[in-house]
Amino acid sequence: MITQKEVKSNLNTDRIILVDVRSKEEYDAKHIPSALHIPLTELAERMNEIPTSRKVVTVCGKGGGRSADAAKLIPGADWLEGGTEAYFQS
Repeated sequence: MITQKEVKSNLNTDRIILVDVRSKEEYDAKHIPSALHIPLTELAERMNEIPTSRKVVTVCGKGGGRSADAAKLIPGADWLEGGTEAYFQS
């Protein structure tokens, strides 16, 4: 798990890539700027779209559900504590 503070301080650098694993509807309603959208249901087929040169951080709505599941599928990945909701509250 990675904290909101860590993500915010590294988001606009080449250090991390956020992968939003929510549905299209959820992503379209609100998402973290620059997040790559790959729904969890498509992740296995679209792994080649995720840059390997950066730390991968998965994100969902509240953090810990789908994002934790997605992080388990991506070697070395972490998931964002509190998810998208916490990102916009802090």
